Amino acid sequence: MIIVIALCGLGVEKVVSNEIRKLSGNYRVLESGFGRVRFETDIPGIYRALMALRGADRLLLEAGLFPAADFDALFEGVKTISWEAWIPAGMGIRVAKVRSNRSKLQGITTIQAMTHKAAADRLCEKYRQTRLDETGPQAELRVYVEKDQVSVLLDLSGEPLFKRGYRTEGGAAPLRETTAAALLLLANWRRKFPLYDPFCGSGTIAIEAALYAWDAAPGLGRRFTLSNLIPADAKTEAAVRQELLDKVNFERTIRIYGSDSDVRAVSMAKSNIQRAYELAQGKSPGPGIRPEIRLPWLPDFRTVPMKAARPPEGLSGEQGFIITNPPYGKRLGEVAEAEAIYGEMADIGKHFPLWKLAVITDHPGFESHFGRKADSCRELTNGALDSYFYEYAAL
Repeated sequence: MIIVIALCGLGVEKVVSNEIRKLSGNYRVLESGFGRVRFETDIPGIYRALMALRGADRLLLEAGLFPAADFDALFEGVKTISWEAWIPAGMGIRVAKVRSNRSKLQGITTIQAMTHKAAADRLCEKYRQTRLDETGPQAELRVYVEKDQVSVLLDLSGEPLFKRGYRTEGGAAPLRETTAAALLLLANWRRKFPLYDPFCGSGTIAIEAALYAWDAAPGLGRRFTLSNLIPADAKTEAAVRQELLDKVNFERTIRIYGSDSDVRAVSMAKSNIQRAYELAQGKSPGPGIRPEIRLPWLPDFRTVPMKAARPPEGLSGEQGFIITNPPYGKRLGEVAEAEAIYGEMADIGKHFPLWKLAVITDHPGFESHFGRKADSCRELTNGALDSYFYEYAAL
């Protein structure tokens, strides 16, 4: 079995742990916390996790785990790792990230250089080379040092997993796809309930909801760095991809809606959902704004200001979910403007009685401007941005 680390936003660890446990195949969650979930699996399991996990930002192989209180121990520890079992001849290496906390080993650039030299020396010895080729493809390593314990990791993802392939037209201050998927799971949304996002922007929350409702793995249209490494198995990858494609079901009734006051944002959302639909069919979509198409299993996006948001026809009096990412003052305008919008949101309950409201924002005072204390509040990260996820059981 292989030990893998799934990186995710802070506050999302439980979501990712639950996702891993529900995957078919050989999986065992070992521990989780501080933006990572550590688990065991095999090569088919890694491919499945890369394609199917909704809340994970990246998967890393735990290549080595050892104590090191000085640079000699670091060098020897890295050199004992069987890099030749993963990194092929002709591939270079790059130490992309180093972190050291509560440890004797300090100096990020020195840790980076020593790790690179030790791994390169091992590979050069095994492949009888004088130096690695640093002009072509490179394997990406990460080093985390915590309480003198060194974790050396090899990236298996390539591009971050939130890059699904459907959002070629991003829009301002977009919510990460993995964060949007985590919000749906944290809020316990299920496809039998209608979902509405009155600040849909480029459509990320609604599109992630559609992928979930279709049982479409979010990474179906992706390729991964694992496929460039020695354990890569094209037949296994193709079999896992087909297994996940076979699970996709567009025949379910879904009621997913989004609106925004920005005409261009809504146009981007309409184009992005078409790309997501094609990816879920195993196709390779192209970029650009597209003419709108309407199909019963696609979310419905409309240009409507938040004040005019209403339940779609036939949903009045029914329970549903509003899950949304209203403007952040720090990124889209003045803080006072964002706070005014939060105050205007207080009226939304008049039109959506019995609906659950879930809001992600970076503003710790959202409740005071909204005028009501949340039933729960979680601290999350959306990329590097510290955020708060407020939930109201009923409006």
